[in-house]
Amino acid sequence: MIVCVAVVGHQNNPLYIQSFTEADDALKLHHIVHCSLDVVDERVNNPKKSGLTLNETFLGLLYPTENYKVYGYLTNTKVKFILVTTDLDVRDADVRNFFRRFHAAYVDAVSNPFHVPGKKITSRTLAERVSNIVKSFGLSSAG
Repeated sequence: MIVCVAVVGHQNNPLYIQSFTEADDALKLHHIVHCSLDVVDERVNNPKKSGLTLNETFLGLLYPTENYKVYGYLTNTKVKFILVTTDLDVRDADVRNFFRRFHAAYVDAVSNPFHVPGKKITSRTLAERVSNIVKSFGLSSAG
């Protein structure tokens, strides 16, 4: 089950964070997302150690914790997508598909002429699309 998704700008500023759990877990999830940025920076700055190719946007499993697994994705503009899940047996193909759909929703949201680049994304349409993507991810990984 996906518990949190986040969009982080190229200067590590949070642009969008949505959690799908109780409010008391929100702070812990924000901390997990923030800590994952160090792993993203390490993988991006040292591609030989992490085995990434230069055109690879899917960063894979960033790190597992006791209760969560954290996955990352990097756009061409250095915007980072973070996915936090409680599922321990998630397939990379499912996560790649999630990030592909999430990236499309993000592009639609920032293509709005009223959106100011680098500012928080407050689009209700994006929140609804992300919720639908998260719901469909739960169904596809269960079946």
